[in-house]
Amino acid sequence: MTDSVGRLLPGLAVLAVAGVLARAVGGATPVDPLVVAVGCGVVLGTVLSLPDYVEPGVDRYKLLLETGVVLLGASLTVEQLVGAGPAVAGLAVAVIALGVGFGEVAGRLASVGDQTRPLLAAGASVCGVSAVLAVASSIDSDEAAVAYAVGTVLLFDAATLVTFPLVGAVLGLPDRVFGVWVGLSLFSTGPAAAAGFAVSETAGQWATVTKLVRNAFIGVVAVAYALSYADGGRTDATEVWTRFPKFLVGFFVVAVLANAGVLDAAARGAVSTVGDWLFTLAFVGLGVKLNPRGLGVAGARPVAVVLAHFLTVTTLAFLAVRALL
Repeated sequence: MTDSVGRLLPGLAVLAVAGVLARAVGGATPVDPLVVAVGCGVVLGTVLSLPDYVEPGVDRYKLLLETGVVLLGASLTVEQLVGAGPAVAGLAVAVIALGVGFGEVAGRLASVGDQTRPLLAAGASVCGVSAVLAVASSIDSDEAAVAYAVGTVLLFDAATLVTFPLVGAVLGLPDRVFGVWVGLSLFSTGPAAAAGFAVSETAGQWATVTKLVRNAFIGVVAVAYALSYADGGRTDATEVWTRFPKFLVGFFVVAVLANAGVLDAAARGAVSTVGDWLFTLAFVGLGVKLNPRGLGVAGARPVAVVLAHFLTVTTLAFLAVRALL
């Protein structure tokens, strides 16, 4: 046991140091800490030649990601879902359904591989990297597909974090309308919240709540993909359970505990903070494993599909929000 822990410590220490750096840079600049974390990992994995003895610890980034998703359940409360109102909840469901469907159809037309297409569709439609990870576990995607999908999602996170506040200022939207639109459009929670709060506190609150409503469907989408990919689409219970991402059970348990009052506001805040740090450390590890040459081999078609997805969904979401709110 001691030997096993000792083998992990050097790699975990590398993740920790780079993670602290990423959080510091992210806190001092408008750049999302997760984007910085991936960048740190890429530098460590490609520019610097890490010794072999750090690899066992770095390889634990998957476990850190899964644990972060589990803790994400603490941020989802019934009060938030109810407070969002039926119109916002309905829009979130529509965005997810439209986004996943569009991503699958456009991906097939563009000949995006079966390993990558579902990850991009889910990541763009539900909750960014968390959805990529959940669906990857559901369909047993390989590491190259996961790395490419995560890299694409983070690329769009960085771009939209910068552009959306500028677009909102130009359009002159009411704060609530802008916040809901952001929450329906951006891929990940961090950039959505940041883009909203960059305009106003009200916009930030609505962007965050709306995005969390979308996040609540991560389990639904992951299970749907598990059913779809099980034995060629036949719903064999053993096959589904084999593909089912087990850490989602933890996600649901934590969500239930948070809503049952077992976790108070302070505890939920602490759990959320721990989850943010786990994601940061995990993204450093993901960056280490991210092979830029592999992204080049995948080509531009997947990015083009995600761009088409984003432009279509965000435009329709804008029209819907203006009409309903």
